[in-house]
Amino acid sequence: MQRRQFISSAAATLAAPAIARASAGQSFTLILDWFINPDHAPLFAAKYCGAFARAGLDVKLIAPTDPDLPPRLVAAGQADACLSYQPQLYLLVDQGLPLRRTGTLIDKPLNTLTALKESGISKIADLTGRKIGYSVAGVETVLIGTMLKSAGLTLADVTLVNVNFNLVTALQAREVDAVIGTFRTYEDIQLAQAGLNPVIFRPEDYGVPMSDELILLSRTAELKDPALARFLAALRAGAAALRAEPEKMLALFLKDNPSLNDKLDLASWHALPPYFAADPAALDTARYTTYRDFMRQAGLIKQALPLDAYAVQIAI
Repeated sequence: MQRRQFISSAAATLAAPAIARASAGQSFTLILDWFINPDHAPLFAAKYCGAFARAGLDVKLIAPTDPDLPPRLVAAGQADACLSYQPQLYLLVDQGLPLRRTGTLIDKPLNTLTALKESGISKIADLTGRKIGYSVAGVETVLIGTMLKSAGLTLADVTLVNVNFNLVTALQAREVDAVIGTFRTYEDIQLAQAGLNPVIFRPEDYGVPMSDELILLSRTAELKDPALARFLAALRAGAAALRAEPEKMLALFLKDNPSLNDKLDLASWHALPPYFAADPAALDTARYTTYRDFMRQAGLIKQALPLDAYAVQIAI
């Protein structure tokens, strides 16, 4: 099940709050990237350990009705912040949206290109003449092309198939030989649990720059809002609480979200801790400029702007 989508034009209303008002405090609305899942554990931990309440914030975590919407709602001033992805950030800024990266939830890539062992694919060169499934042209096509280049191949050496976000299904049905867009902490686990022996290629091992997976976007007009700094400080405390008491936080998370008490989501929860940012406010400037240049060289954005046009570090 694919959980991510990139920007397109869309309009819809917000879903009901995923976390109800728990205590008095300044309202702070964060729109998630998609439905609630273990990727969001530090946010829930910040609630459970009382960090949001101590920061004087009544935080509402909202699952969007359409995963394309969160950045546009924040840009329009309809929410305080949203979760998004580093590659998407450059596309949004290139479109002129008044957004900046202000925090990081997951500071390592999760994305993979995945095949099945039975296909006989064990290295990138084995993709020659094969079908590769993808969901969205643009960024994903560039990632595939970059990975192929590491083995002396080009996109002309493979057949790209738009599988419309049905990555696992397409791979299981042998409609394609490999897919890009699977998460190493979710779909790759799902395939392994089904006994399908996934062969996992990490883009950062094949020429794609390192990137943050899940980031916080804020409107430029709100960068100096004290509530944003308090939110990030509370999120840092939540990440620490999650590291200190993972099983306690899991029990509380499952109490709030009983539908996630299944084999796959439990495995995902336990696989994710190494990927969560210890300091959500910290900004890796080299990583953001390097990926900016990668996007520009690939023709995905029209110009390479200064770093502060994309990302800032909030003092907390």
